[in-house]
Amino acid sequence: MDIARLSALLGLDQPVRIEKIAEPAAPAGPDFGQVLKQAVARVEQDQKGAADAAARLVTGEAKDLSEVMIASERANLSLGLALQVRNKMLEAYQEIMRMPL
Repeated sequence: MDIARLSALLGLDQPVRIEKIAEPAAPAGPDFGQVLKQAVARVEQDQKGAADAAARLVTGEAKDLSEVMIASERANLSLGLALQVRNKMLEAYQEIMRMPL
């Protein structure tokens, strides 16, 4: 078998062109830190709203108990979600730290 003929068929006799791979563009949306900061601010806002609603109920300003309960449950659910996200992030971090190098 002729090596020159095989090289020509495979295209090995032509110079290899190496093209630069384009770097991926940065995402246009907000970064993770900003999203996390906004989520924590929303949780804090819900907690303050629930405390204000409870204070209005105690002073007699709020006439509807259901609004106070809804604000309280919203604050409870948003805090629970934030805690679950934190737990998942800690688990992921610990799993990464356990990986061998």
